Amino acid sequence: MARARSDSPLLFEIVEKPDFSVETKAMADGLWPVAGMDEAGRGPLAGPVVAAAVVLDPANIPEGLDDSKRLTHLQREALFLKILSSALSVSMASISAEGIDNSNILKASLEAMRRAAAGLSLQPKLALADGRDVPPGLACEGRALIKGDQRSQSIAAASIVAKVMRDRMMCGCGGHHAHYGFEVHMGYATVRHRTAIEAHGPVARLHRASFAPFRLGGVEVVEEEESLIELE
Repeated sequence: MARARSDSPLLFEIVEKPDFSVETKAMADGLWPVAGMDEAGRGPLAGPVVAAAVVLDPANIPEGLDDSKRLTHLQREALFLKILSSALSVSMASISAEGIDNSNILKASLEAMRRAAAGLSLQPKLALADGRDVPPGLACEGRALIKGDQRSQSIAAASIVAKVMRDRMMCGCGGHHAHYGFEVHMGYATVRHRTAIEAHGPVARLHRASFAPFRLGGVEVVEEEESLIELE
């Protein structure tokens, strides 16, 4: 007889944390070094998409690595410094808003990851990409891991590096274009951002003209990202 499903709720939610098991298996198969790759900035209306590639030191992996979206600003900043000081190799690359407009956001994201991997000082034999797609043109074997930033510590490290670097770039844009508040919403379609666009228009070469809100003559509102000024 089939066992009846319980209607009782779970006492707590099980949150999976990334580990080094995928990398360890690759090492056993002779695929080392292993690089993790991820990007930040696919959704915003403004700014570049930024990618990072990281080769962690198996003997010195920073504690607390996780999907950058599950970390606070202060946690990301602290881990960013730990990654840079402990990893065997770290590389970053970006594709500008113009580059995104000239292709599309998926192609631009994959190209940024390819460039980041190519910039590593330690040539990997395997590159793990967050998502469903392997960047074309890699100089080594590539594998895509869905929710990879929640499964692989190498990808989680790359997600943190990419997020911190992009946030810093957008803070710089905020200093040059004070009306828009880029340092708060990082280019996402928040109410503040939409209001600024309506009042001042888009910024040439910074806003992504190919995104639907601009093509359709309006800007949709999405949930506001964590503000950098909310230092938790």
